[in-house]
Amino acid sequence: MLAIAGGPSLCCNKPSSVFSSQIFRSSTGRCNKLMSPIETRSEKQNTTRNTRDSQTPKTEYKDSVFDLLFINGCRQAFGRVAGWQSPRSWNEGYQGMVEVSHALAAGKSAAEQQTAVLKGFPRVPTWFRQLFPYSDWGAALNARITPLFFSWLVGPCEVVEVTIQDKKLRSGVHIHKCRYLETSGCTGLCVNLCKLPTQYFFTEELGMPLTMEPNFEDLSCEMIFGQIPPRPEDDPALQQGCFSKCPTSSTSAVCPKLR
Repeated sequence: MLAIAGGPSLCCNKPSSVFSSQIFRSSTGRCNKLMSPIETRSEKQNTTRNTRDSQTPKTEYKDSVFDLLFINGCRQAFGRVAGWQSPRSWNEGYQGMVEVSHALAAGKSAAEQQTAVLKGFPRVPTWFRQLFPYSDWGAALNARITPLFFSWLVGPCEVVEVTIQDKKLRSGVHIHKCRYLETSGCTGLCVNLCKLPTQYFFTEELGMPLTMEPNFEDLSCEMIFGQIPPRPEDDPALQQGCFSKCPTSSTSAVCPKLR
């Protein structure tokens, strides 16, 4: 959902793997420069049922005309993929977009949800990665662009400093309280319709490694440009339970939509 067309790219070939819930199972063939782990402020999160959504006051947003243009454009795109559109008004566009997201995910496996979202992402020509090889400057540029163009989707966010391969870069974005996660109240939608497809698009299509680390306790999120996403078995986000207010909430340890 956070794809930025025209971002810089890696100097290595795209792995030939079928998109699935194991989309980031390994990053073989990558430049050694990009293989080192990153040090971030995030902590390993619990795999138990999330309940913070019932304790956190709901954020109120006043969308501008331009915000509503982007929101309703995304809503329409989701609706075409889902084959259904919310009857909510233009001014209720964000809630309508989230309702369409739930419809898109209904009856689909995690891999099918992710694939459906990627259909709406722009196609990247093969020459793009060669023309724009990975650079630390490019990672920092993507971080700088994100708060300017995507606050309508995720809410207030800011560029932060991260450490990659013992090198400090301002290529991180801290989302204070993700609007999409808060409004949807769904672990599965966060992971399958936002985190994994966006990571895949940037890392594999644009060649700009991106790791997204949602915090299901305070609803914040860290975006780290220049960081290869973890393997599924090492990703805490894929082991999270449901939110108590999710329309399809389950008492299982792991959200059913993540399977």
